[in-house]
Amino acid sequence: MNTDRPIIVFGAGSFASLSAHVLTHDAQRRVLGFTVDSAHLHSATHDGLPVYPFETLDEHVRPADCEILVALGYLRINGLREARCAQAETMGYDLASYVSRYARVAAGTPIGRNGQIYENAILQPHARLGADVIVRAGANIGHHSSVGDHSFIASGVVTGGNVAIGQRCFIGLGAIIRDGVRLGDRCFIGAGTVVTGNVEADAVYVGNPARRLGKTSLEVTQ
Repeated sequence: MNTDRPIIVFGAGSFASLSAHVLTHDAQRRVLGFTVDSAHLHSATHDGLPVYPFETLDEHVRPADCEILVALGYLRINGLREARCAQAETMGYDLASYVSRYARVAAGTPIGRNGQIYENAILQPHARLGADVIVRAGANIGHHSSVGDHSFIASGVVTGGNVAIGQRCFIGLGAIIRDGVRLGDRCFIGAGTVVTGNVEADAVYVGNPARRLGKTSLEVTQ
């Protein structure tokens, strides 16, 4: 990653606006504009910057001249963000990452491509994050815990130590994950849920203590 290059933000909604703001004012990166799938391009500008069709982005900004940050949430249990990251790389673009200067990240913690770590987040020693992991404001990832690729950790989440979160998981606002718990791939943990035991893949859990709902994680994030 070359931090001298400006950034194109994928998205044109509120999360993209947030990402562009923190990149500009916190990370002091230059944002050139936004890009979206042409089917969702409803305006030529967003927040005063141009919006380009993703399919023809290289006709407007060459891969050598910028990086891309994919600022999408947990739609399709994070699958849409995963797909757009892969497409951007196939097109020759490098993926940017963002770590707030107000976050507390233990020395030596690797941040993968398209990683986004927001203000007041805490990554304790020996925590490990995969690629394309979003950790929102005030979340605390405990020591020796791991978060799989393409996961979304919402604001205020707290994990104990030695927690293993699978790939493409969503952990909602203020959820608590007890130490040593294992969360299967693509699980959805609702806001405020308290998880004290292992969680199955593709499942939806809510409440205190956590209970499983009948729907799948894909069904609740379409």
